[in-house]
Amino acid sequence: MDYKIAVCDDSQADRDYVSSLARRWASERGDTARIELFSSAESFLFQYAEESDFDILLLDIEMGGMDGVTMAKKLRRDNDTVQIIFITGYSDYIAEGYEVAALHYLMKPLDENKLFSVLNRAAEKLQKNEKVLHLELSGEMVRLPVHRIRWAEVSGNYVTIHALQDYTVKMTLGQLEKELDERFFRVGRSAIVNLTQISRVTKGSIMLTGGGSVPLPRGAYEAVNRAIIAMR
Repeated sequence: MDYKIAVCDDSQADRDYVSSLARRWASERGDTARIELFSSAESFLFQYAEESDFDILLLDIEMGGMDGVTMAKKLRRDNDTVQIIFITGYSDYIAEGYEVAALHYLMKPLDENKLFSVLNRAAEKLQKNEKVLHLELSGEMVRLPVHRIRWAEVSGNYVTIHALQDYTVKMTLGQLEKELDERFFRVGRSAIVNLTQISRVTKGSIMLTGGGSVPLPRGAYEAVNRAIIAMR
């Protein structure tokens, strides 16, 4: 595999060290890594406006000017596939990572083995994100990346798939379930939810990131929480 990786840190020593570890990680896997270095969030966003094909972002949080969390929020407005790995000297920011679906936080000084483990997870997620569903709608074939599916619900002989937009297709929920992977959880008889899209679970509903909720059948609360924990 070929990965395009951005290292964004206002410390040149840290940029050089992180990039050297990322190159070693790719080499040990037999992969290639195109690594670009950025000294500020602003410089990254300037280049991202022209080249938006980064796969992995190794991002310092505490930088002069725009901080890493603010930059990640801007990035997430139009990119939900890049794997964001925060690198920080403080644990105070961890809660904010949920807002931008950060893959992981790594504390400075950076541990090589921990970084390699997280990069392996990033690679796995990128490979999963390549999977697509082919939906036939009104005589037209639509390619829907699986990772964009938030949840799906059944009504009669039709299933409505909620993604960036809604798609209603004639199929059973069981047929759809077979096309998905371990990121998805069957919620009773009527719905399937993407575990990575869950922000909170109550006794009666599943709250989704970005708004919206899925009704939770009685007795399903524990099962959903176990599935979320197993995903981590």
